[in-house]
Amino acid sequence: MPELPEVEVVRRGLAEHVVGRRISQVRITGTRVARRHVPGPADLAERLAGAAVTIAARRGKYLWLGLDTDDALLVHLGMSGQLLVEPENAPLEKHCHVRVDFLDGGPQLRFVDQRTFGALAMSALGPDGIPAAVRHIAPDPFESGYDQAAVVRRMRARHSAVKGALLDQSLVSGIGNIYADEALWRARVHGERLCSALPVRTLHAILDAAREVMGEALAHGGTSFDALYVNVNGASGYFDRSLHAYGRAGTPCDRCGATMRRESFRNRGSFSCPVCQPRPRRVIGRPTPGPVG
Repeated sequence: MPELPEVEVVRRGLAEHVVGRRISQVRITGTRVARRHVPGPADLAERLAGAAVTIAARRGKYLWLGLDTDDALLVHLGMSGQLLVEPENAPLEKHCHVRVDFLDGGPQLRFVDQRTFGALAMSALGPDGIPAAVRHIAPDPFESGYDQAAVVRRMRARHSAVKGALLDQSLVSGIGNIYADEALWRARVHGERLCSALPVRTLHAILDAAREVMGEALAHGGTSFDALYVNVNGASGYFDRSLHAYGRAGTPCDRCGATMRRESFRNRGSFSCPVCQPRPRRVIGRPTPGPVG
């Protein structure tokens, strides 16, 4: 699914093209896109009609539109969800599930999702502007409330793989498989090293690298590996051309020249350099060899 930089690119597009406009009607095709909205798609469309969009906000990978009704429209992009701003007379995409019209008669907001893993739902906004449904998500490295020292303390207390900690959205949000691999490559740490065995300075270096690489990706419009990730104008990001680890198995390490490797981590691909990021001697979940004979 899109990670923090990709979602932030979409959020910025919504802030430019949707915030300040009042919704006239919402048309939802099918029920799957509204499966997270328990009352169903008809109720979702009815509650959105007449509401004005006041803000486009994000925490980690989670995106929402704040409304003047003190509610928020949560948007989960899933694996292939796209929010597109297009003229009403533009050809309708094959996998368009939601069309939002505005009172100003300007461009529509469309939700397109080929794989249908994405979803929309309403949630009440808390006094801090965070929807109730997102409160369990930790602040991301770009938020003012992000406390990296506190994150490091919690990581240091874990006897588990450091890559797993980076992917835990209740610990620090926004980092997914791509940017976890990139951050670990920059910090020269193998993803299966135990958090509890890493020095505090190393954990800080990994989190610093994560913020750095996501900031660079954001400047390039995010990372696109196929046509399914685009911004609100349908343009792809270009940061995949600058990746040092993710997806680079079999190619030379950009730092030392060793052949990059691909390993399995929690049923997903994990990419690293065997020289710059040596594998730990013992990995959680793998049996320790017993005596011979």
